[in-house]
Amino acid sequence: MAITSTHRSTTEEDITAEVLRRFESTPDARLREIMLALVRHLHRFVKEVNLTEREWFDAVQFLTETGRMCDDKRQEFILLSDTLGVSMVVDLINHRKPEGATESTVFGPFHREGAPEMAAGGNIAPRDSGGTPMLVSGRVRDLGGRPIAGAKLDVWQADSSGLYDSQYVDGGELHMRGVFHTDDEGRYLVRTVRPVYYAIPHDGPVGRMLRATGRHPWRPAHVHFVVSADGCEPVTTHIFDDSDPYLESDTVFAVKDSLICHFVRHEETDDRARALAIDPPFYSVEFDFVLKPRS
Repeated sequence: MAITSTHRSTTEEDITAEVLRRFESTPDARLREIMLALVRHLHRFVKEVNLTEREWFDAVQFLTETGRMCDDKRQEFILLSDTLGVSMVVDLINHRKPEGATESTVFGPFHREGAPEMAAGGNIAPRDSGGTPMLVSGRVRDLGGRPIAGAKLDVWQADSSGLYDSQYVDGGELHMRGVFHTDDEGRYLVRTVRPVYYAIPHDGPVGRMLRATGRHPWRPAHVHFVVSADGCEPVTTHIFDDSDPYLESDTVFAVKDSLICHFVRHEETDDRARALAIDPPFYSVEFDFVLKPRS
């Protein structure tokens, strides 16, 4: 007597269920949570858009090229994360701020260790002859408004050509960077040049993605800060120029209203500029950083 069997076709849902089953025994609870959610969302995405084999292969090639663009001077995956808004979402989840604390924003791919320690008024842009001098000043305070003495401010920015030091062919030398500390009254003073808007590197896969989706690569003018102090949670942030044309369309979604500042133009010298040998015209901007206690 012949034995017949019924074969059920494997469905997309069967594959998803089996992949999830195999990850369910992951020993580390947090890794298990992440992998299960990743599989569910990734499989759901593939099914939602009816991804073709060609599109999946192109995606793999895109990620491969992204990796090939990464080295010690460029991080294409950070650019990808930034331009997809993922970096800002991760930042917001991990740095929820109480009312009054300085808001954080993206770290970006251009920070470098080893910036020189500078006294108040030190110039991070001594070789930038094309930029207009600018003084950035203010205080570092706690949530109660009390000044924080000895707070550390790690400062960096692009030069007046819109490039960071590491983007130059001979980018080994540090430039447009400095580390400052507040005085007994929590005050700081940084000398630099007025920042300019600039395009993120767009000669690689991230740039290709931006062009294909009708987006631009521009970031509004800003100065980077990482501000830290004993007993406080550090904040990574920018200050932005309120006259910049790209505030509403920053390609990495990093602008927050509380970080937008007015850069004041001075046509005449004053005591502070005179003491630092700054000839007019120059700009100044004031911004107070408020740190929350460390959890």
